[in-house]
Amino acid sequence: MTTATHHPSAKKPPLSTRAMRRVLRGLPPKRHDIAYEPGLAVPAADGSTLLTDHYFPLADGDFPTLLVRSPYGRGFPWAPMYGVLFAEQGFHVVLQSCRGTGGSGGAFDLWRHEAADGRATVDWLREQPWFTGALGTIGASYLGYVQWALALEPPPELRAMVVHVGLHDMHRYFYPAGALALENTLTSTMGLTSQHRGTRNLLRGSLRLQRHLPKIQRNLPLGEAYVPGLGGRVPFLEDALAHPDPEDAHWQGVDMGVAAERQTVPTCLVTGWHDVGLDQTLQQYGRLRRAGCDAALLVGPWTHHSALQEGWPEVFAESLAWLRAHLCDDPSGLRRTRARVHVGGRQAWQDLPDWPPATTGRHWYLDGDGTLRTRIPENTSAAGSFRYDPADPTPSVGGPLLSGKAGYQDNTALEARDDVLTFTTAPLTEPVDVLGPVRVELRVTTDTGHADVFARLCDVDDRGRSTNVCDGLRRLRPVAATDTTEAAPAAVTVAMSSTAHRFPAGHRIRLQVSGGAHPRFARHTGTGEPPATATRLLPSEVALHHPSRLVLPVAEEEPAGTGPAH
Repeated sequence: MTTATHHPSAKKPPLSTRAMRRVLRGLPPKRHDIAYEPGLAVPAADGSTLLTDHYFPLADGDFPTLLVRSPYGRGFPWAPMYGVLFAEQGFHVVLQSCRGTGGSGGAFDLWRHEAADGRATVDWLREQPWFTGALGTIGASYLGYVQWALALEPPPELRAMVVHVGLHDMHRYFYPAGALALENTLTSTMGLTSQHRGTRNLLRGSLRLQRHLPKIQRNLPLGEAYVPGLGGRVPFLEDALAHPDPEDAHWQGVDMGVAAERQTVPTCLVTGWHDVGLDQTLQQYGRLRRAGCDAALLVGPWTHHSALQEGWPEVFAESLAWLRAHLCDDPSGLRRTRARVHVGGRQAWQDLPDWPPATTGRHWYLDGDGTLRTRIPENTSAAGSFRYDPADPTPSVGGPLLSGKAGYQDNTALEARDDVLTFTTAPLTEPVDVLGPVRVELRVTTDTGHADVFARLCDVDDRGRSTNVCDGLRRLRPVAATDTTEAAPAAVTVAMSSTAHRFPAGHRIRLQVSGGAHPRFARHTGTGEPPATATRLLPSEVALHHPSRLVLPVAEEEPAGTGPAH
């Protein structure tokens, strides 16, 4: 039973924490007034103190519990998003600072303590008189990572998980395609080291990084250049820079994704088409489905941050329905299909029985005149070539970034550069619906053997504006020398992530190919030296050869089960 008298230290949440309801529209009305107990001391696995805030309804009755563990502090935005809003809907919400952050004891060590500390927190929950044994977890980004850590050995009370724009593999976050995700790594490191100290520290850290980022982008070695931008050396970042190889012993135990391969806890996954965690989320959804686990997927037109901002009413409704179904035995709010995705170009939601849906792989071949054709070109000359100069690296425009420049952006200026090749179809005579993973199969030669290949799918409208849809990068490595005088082109497949996008009639499909996207990815220096210590810059010549082709998963029929744009 939960009443105010059972919580003698309870108080009303601060006004700033309760203000989110007044700002956001589209949220359901609250069911309960709430209170909270701040600064509870929960023993970690080694006895360190994990500071914890407990939000709860001011009402008689038994309510399930949601566990939220964060390295970013227990204030904004987690307190209003999770603590207040879900307590108002009839949940105990336990919001905890990970060790070494937000006043908790011990030292923060990226990923290494999350599984043990999560289990220790559940041990503490079992001793609380208000805990009913019905437990769910919820959280975004690294708050999703700690959920997968707990799910490695799920406690018997765990009945539901909701992972928002989450991660499960930290190495793949730092090196998503074999190349360092420079800008996102710096931004997230700044957040991890400053946000748990309060909004003022976060703002100060953000401004410092913005001021120094141009110098970090220009200067080498990276292991020294980053330091002023973050106000000092950061041990976990130093380790990540020093160990780029995923097989290095440093990364042993970092990948929590294996939890999904044997998962039985019903799990709801939320991501966006320009979320930095999109590929990891879709991988986990596939693992859950293959394991036979009850799973749901929501993919919106969002970035990592906008999913929790303008996308929050949709995300909150999805999350609340999932938690009520599995913790409160109330499935009335669940949708009837496993997957719901927002289709770009149509600006509409589409309900699907699963993801990815059944599609046909359609091929468009790269021609030397800059066109995409449905037939293999008859000429045998190169499909195109460019010179990549790391002293003037090809810039990044939009896509899955943590900055305000993320998402859909005009690529016109980028495509005017000499180091960016474009291949474009004729205007489409009928719509083309792309639903699923996109890839390009290239035949490539380089003069040095060291290069990156960045490929991007774009939608060119009837006014000539080119907008990015999805993309990917592949790091090339030198091949062993042979007796031949001229190396044969290497077959290179670049995975370009996944999308749900309609190319309307009259629009054109465009493929970009270049040597990088800086500073989203650290520039390839051309030498093969480690990213932390490389100091030399060596340009490279990259040539594409026939037959190279773009492969799109195309829906052959008019999509069904669609809803209006939100």
